[in-house]
Amino acid sequence: MMRLIKHGLMFGNLYVVRAPALVERYNRALDHLIGRRTELPEFHVDISGYSPEIGDEFGDSLYLNPNGCNRQFILLSPQQKTAPLLNAQFSTSRSILRQFIDKNEDQLFALTTRDAVAGELVNSVYSVKTPADLLRIRTIKIEADTTENHVSDGTDLRKKIDRFMHDDGAWWDDVLIADMITLAKKTGDITRYPIALAAKSYVQENFYTEHFGGLYIFRDMDSPVAISVADKTTLETLPVDTFLDLSDRNQIARFLDENALSEPIVTLKNAAPHILQQRLDFMLVDVASAAGDDLSGLDRRSLRAIARRHTNALPDEFHALNDLLRWINDGGAWPRITSEHPAYFYSVRARQHKDRDLVNMLLAQLCPRDIRQLFICHKPAFYRAYHTWNDRKRTYVADFLAREYMMDKAGARHALFGPEPDTAEPLDEFGVLPKSGPWGHVRGAS
Repeated sequence: MMRLIKHGLMFGNLYVVRAPALVERYNRALDHLIGRRTELPEFHVDISGYSPEIGDEFGDSLYLNPNGCNRQFILLSPQQKTAPLLNAQFSTSRSILRQFIDKNEDQLFALTTRDAVAGELVNSVYSVKTPADLLRIRTIKIEADTTENHVSDGTDLRKKIDRFMHDDGAWWDDVLIADMITLAKKTGDITRYPIALAAKSYVQENFYTEHFGGLYIFRDMDSPVAISVADKTTLETLPVDTFLDLSDRNQIARFLDENALSEPIVTLKNAAPHILQQRLDFMLVDVASAAGDDLSGLDRRSLRAIARRHTNALPDEFHALNDLLRWINDGGAWPRITSEHPAYFYSVRARQHKDRDLVNMLLAQLCPRDIRQLFICHKPAFYRAYHTWNDRKRTYVADFLAREYMMDKAGARHALFGPEPDTAEPLDEFGVLPKSGPWGHVRGAS
């Protein structure tokens, strides 16, 4: 995995914690949350404050995520918002944290200049023992404060100021005035520099979870569907209309089509040839690496030579997609690819809607030979697959992603998946909808 780390393809863009003051703030927050401290003088953290180095030190990769469903977080700086979320058990968690930081960035900047902000993504489920428990998780609330309770003290001081300003006898209440002075020494002048974090709740409708071998939950539908990565017969039946696994290709294709969640790649006149050709190239590399071929310096000519040399070893997906690419470029008979064909899901992508990234995540697992989409959309599945490849393929894939994707992430994503979905709610990826107002979610509210 060191090859991926060196290229920035693993543990990339983490926030570095090396200043003694920041390490001490982190330790105070860590002790506040889990009653432990790290002995490391320097480490890296993700958007939630999780550190892979501390995870190794503790022998616990879920030290900030007990039972895999109660994500706690430590914020040392709003700059953490651009970091990834490691060991994510739910596809919605990073989006929720990013929205929270964006919503409170000015306040978090002020608070983290003197202390760490520690908090939790709170839900009503404390452990996930059965698949049915996942459906009990609907609303995620964020609770956060500094280790010295600056936020709660600021709230308390604001209430006391209101009482002092409006109660007739408050001017002569020495206890009230003394309490205000004591709190103000900790919080500062909250009339000029308010200390408050916008309280938000998020509705978790459609999501992916790593629990039980991987489950995709689509419940914001007329007919809710759950799709298991593992064999569905090994799991307890979920209380949804339809329970599938990845082998149920016809049903998955029908579900995506009937709910307007996917579209054929061939409708993308300009992008389709590039996407299909790249997928064909990945299949050629897969076959060549298994045959022991040298994969260094591959160009179009050498890839054609691989196709001729290993024709009998090429998978059915290759021949079908090659027919489809030939039809796009040269015309001729339409190559009918049904959902039963192993190439079908290689020929579609997610439509532009609020669950676009979740659908592309599902498609990445249905199209494991497309290593670029697998890396972009489903990194845990990519890392698991990486472990199974020979060294020739690992070297090629790492070099390709560093050269072709990391240099222009936004451009690559736009070419593959189209523009970001135009939704009324900001940062609404993976189906996380903000709840705002005392009566629940107000569509269109920021």
